[in-house]
Amino acid sequence: MGIQGKVVVVAGGTGGLGRVVTPWLSEAGATVAVLDLGPAQGAPQVQNFFAADVTNETEVARVLTDVVNAFGRVDVLINLIGGFTSGQLTKTDLGMWQKMLMLNVTTAFLLSRAVIPKMTAQRSGRIIHIAARAAVDPFPGAAAYVVSKAALVSLIRVLALELTGTGVTVNGILPTTIDTPANRQSMPTADPSKWVRPESIAQILLFLASDEAGQVNGALVPVG
Repeated sequence: MGIQGKVVVVAGGTGGLGRVVTPWLSEAGATVAVLDLGPAQGAPQVQNFFAADVTNETEVARVLTDVVNAFGRVDVLINLIGGFTSGQLTKTDLGMWQKMLMLNVTTAFLLSRAVIPKMTAQRSGRIIHIAARAAVDPFPGAAAYVVSKAALVSLIRVLALELTGTGVTVNGILPTTIDTPANRQSMPTADPSKWVRPESIAQILLFLASDEAGQVNGALVPVG
């Protein structure tokens, strides 16, 4: 696929999904810049690691400037940042509500807003966010999570419309539960064979990041 030589920014690249996605991108010939607070426990070493708090507007602007200074451009943004909490709406306090909005949609807003001028200036770019199947097929008992992921889906759709004709595409992936170490730990009695394999998401990301996906814009790809 046409990803050879592209500069790909992976936000949240040291997490359970990121530690699968990042090697796939590198093996396909991309230069991968990983953004995260710090290396996650048990994650393999990353060659191009950029420490940043992507919930902070100033930090996001600073770290993406650092990536451009290091590699000359940003061709693809893959946003893996997100969080989950359970709880009905009446049992969700304001702090947790705001945390879910911050992790699941505000970070996507900040990252997208920071890379869009760089991408539109070069007349090409790919922005891909990981949302959730629950955003379009909600379930009870996780109100803040579901609402925040639904807001992310709306952000993807709006950006895709706003960027039509610029050479920049915006797409999303809607997985069900992903088979990560954190999910296995938090749901020890569940059957992970029914969950989404990170490799399945990596394959879709490779396509959406490629030159071949130039006419795919505003897509929401269900997985699982």
